[in-house]
Amino acid sequence: MTEAARRYGFGALSHRNFRLFFIGQGISLVGTWMQNIGEGWLILTLTNSPFYVGLTSALSSLGVLLFSLYAGVIADRTDKRRFIILMQVAFMLEAFAVWILVWTGVVQVWQVLLLATLLGIASAFDIPMRQSFVVEMVGKDDLMNAIALNSSLFNGARVIGPAIAGLLIGAVGIAWCYFLNGLSYIAVIAGLLMMRLPPSTKPAQTTSAWTGFREVLTYLRNDRRLRVLMVLTAILSVFGFPYISMMPVFARDVLHRGAEGYGVLLSSIGIGAVIGALAVALYSARIRARGRLMLIGGTTFGILLMLFAASRSLGLSIVVLALAGCAMIVNNALTNTLLQTGAPDHLRGRIMGFYSFVFVGMAPFGAFLFGVVAEHVGVTTTLAVGGAIVAVAVTAAGWMVPEIRAA
Repeated sequence: MTEAARRYGFGALSHRNFRLFFIGQGISLVGTWMQNIGEGWLILTLTNSPFYVGLTSALSSLGVLLFSLYAGVIADRTDKRRFIILMQVAFMLEAFAVWILVWTGVVQVWQVLLLATLLGIASAFDIPMRQSFVVEMVGKDDLMNAIALNSSLFNGARVIGPAIAGLLIGAVGIAWCYFLNGLSYIAVIAGLLMMRLPPSTKPAQTTSAWTGFREVLTYLRNDRRLRVLMVLTAILSVFGFPYISMMPVFARDVLHRGAEGYGVLLSSIGIGAVIGALAVALYSARIRARGRLMLIGGTTFGILLMLFAASRSLGLSIVVLALAGCAMIVNNALTNTLLQTGAPDHLRGRIMGFYSFVFVGMAPFGAFLFGVVAEHVGVTTTLAVGGAIVAVAVTAAGWMVPEIRAA
């Protein structure tokens, strides 16, 4: 497996610990996407409101906004594997709780919103832990390959999960999306427990959490390239990525499709993203102009989002979303790589905590904003304006910050 993995461009899979992580995550992520589809359709069914669809997405990321910076400090001071396992158990309990509520027919909007908020708090600690744990499994040489493979896994699950969820919702109901997701966490927990890691060498806590946070702020203030990468990530998180939260509204009100059409749209994003991620993984050793390619991906994503907003055909929407997914993942994977390789080892957890803050934590603003604007001016205008802002911002950054182009 070791030599074969490297020969075919998948060097990260030559590491046993990463293989265990990869397999467990693959199973779990299919369940996660099934739940995401179920949740969006559940809220739309209960409320018939784009606002509540956006609000649910916002609340599921609110915890990341509030706690991910602190979680980054914790990530530099704790046993990451143990903490990740605890968070996976929390995710499992949340999924089973909603399953019971829906299955018994007593589910109410406030319950879904509350549990989505609790899920977001657990995610705040899980995301920077997992992001900074990758380098401990593969080392820096295979880091970009591992990030790209993780992206392909995430988006491969986006293809499979929504397709299964669409069928399940139509055949047996939304509750089973949550139940199967709860079961799927067993796989990732088992993979983490089976890993063989060296004894933990966490640094002594000689400073307070606030001092540790200020240290990473000082580092970002003095490194313009990383600072601008963070700003671009925030802009994409607010004005670009929330297009996914509006997908059930677009599917129903613009394309006039049901849950199956909604699942197909999300699956098309996943197909494009898998292609993009696998391309980055296969050619990771040969990619030299990482910053330039990241900028191209971000600008292209914004343009494609505008084209999607103008589409009224399911077939055209599927093609445009697949291309958007590809562009989005190229941008995300290369941004993640540039941040992790540019960060010193003792700050990596905090850098990734900050990245989680802007990548996921800023999403509540975007999802809430998209929901409010879509309620008043329509979902198509909202998506088009968001895409335009992304395209202009990424292009401007590439022109004004040559350090990124040269990365």
